[in-house]
Amino acid sequence: MLAAVFDRFGEPGDVLRIEERPLPTPGVGEVRVRMLASPVNPSDLMTIRGVYGIRPALPSVPGYEGVGIVDAARAGLFGNYLMGKRVAVLKSVTGNWQGFAIASAKSVIPLPQSLTNGQAAMFFVNPATAVILTRKLLAVPRNAWLLQSAAASSVGKMVIRLGRRYGFKTMNLVRSSERTAELQALGADVVIPFDPARDSTESLMSAVLKHTGSEGVRYAIDPVGGATASAMAGCLGKDGRLIVYGTLSSEPLNFSSRVLMTSGSRVEGFWLTHYMGKQGLLAKLGLIRELSTGIQSGMLTADVAATFPLSDVVAAVEAAEQPGRAGKVLLSIGE
Repeated sequence: MLAAVFDRFGEPGDVLRIEERPLPTPGVGEVRVRMLASPVNPSDLMTIRGVYGIRPALPSVPGYEGVGIVDAARAGLFGNYLMGKRVAVLKSVTGNWQGFAIASAKSVIPLPQSLTNGQAAMFFVNPATAVILTRKLLAVPRNAWLLQSAAASSVGKMVIRLGRRYGFKTMNLVRSSERTAELQALGADVVIPFDPARDSTESLMSAVLKHTGSEGVRYAIDPVGGATASAMAGCLGKDGRLIVYGTLSSEPLNFSSRVLMTSGSRVEGFWLTHYMGKQGLLAKLGLIRELSTGIQSGMLTADVAATFPLSDVVAAVEAAEQPGRAGKVLLSIGE
C-alpha cells in the first residue's frame, strides 16, 4: 500500500515522501480501515513541523482524521458489527495518510450514508471545535456578541451558522475585506477587516465598541494567537472570556496584565484532544449525534477547495497553506 511518510521534522513540502508499505495487521481491540479520504488540517502540518502538542515517533505517517471502510477487525462482537461499515477514523497519534490505517475500535464512528466522503472525512475536528467552543465551554446566550478571528476558515464559517441557529451575534475578523460579502451571505452580523501588521489594537477596539457600546465583548475565540489574540484580549468587557484554540501565528501573546485586571476577564487555552479525553461515554455519544445532525443539515459542513491523490501529497500540503483558499484541501486515498 502507499503511505505518506516523514522521517524528520521540517517544512511539509520538503520532508514528506510517498513509499510502499506492507499491509498492516490489527491487534487486539483494533480494526483495519481501508482509507478513502483525509483532510489536510493545520494540526497535521504543525505535527510534521514538530511544533504541535504531540511529536510522533519517526518515521511517521500524518493524518489525525479521515474516512474509510473497516475491512479487518480483532475487537469481538463490536468489531464484527463494524466490518464493512464506512467510519470516521479519529487518531490521537496520526496515521491516516496511507492506504490502510490501524485504529482502536473505540475511536472509529460509523457514519450515515447521506454524508459524502468529503464531509465524512472532515466529520470531527472542525465541527467538534465549533460546537464545543460556542455551545459547551462559552455557552454563548441569545443576543450576545461573540468575537472571532479567522472567520473565513472552516471553523469560522461553522460558528457563523451556529450563531444564526442559536441566536447569538457574531463579530468576525478577516485579514481582507474581500471575504466580507461571502461571510455576510452566511449570516455574519459584523465583518471587520483586521491585520495586526496593518491595523492597530486601538482601531480594533474602536470597531468592536461601535457595536457593543462601552461594554466590549464577553465571548471571544481565536485560532491565531500572537498579535491578533493580544488585540482581541483588549476588546474583552467585564468578565469576558477569550479562548485561544490554535497557533497559526508563531508569536507569543503580548499585552499588559491590566487588560485582564480591570475587567475581570480571562484568556484560556483549548485543545480538542485534552477536552475529549476528559469526557465520559454518554457525553461523547451525545456530541457525535449533535455533529451528525449538524453536518446533515448543512450547519457544520466545510467547503472543499481542492482534492489531490495521495501520490500528490506534496502538492496537497502546499495548496493547504495558500492564503485565501476557499475551503479545505482533501487527500483522495481510495475508492
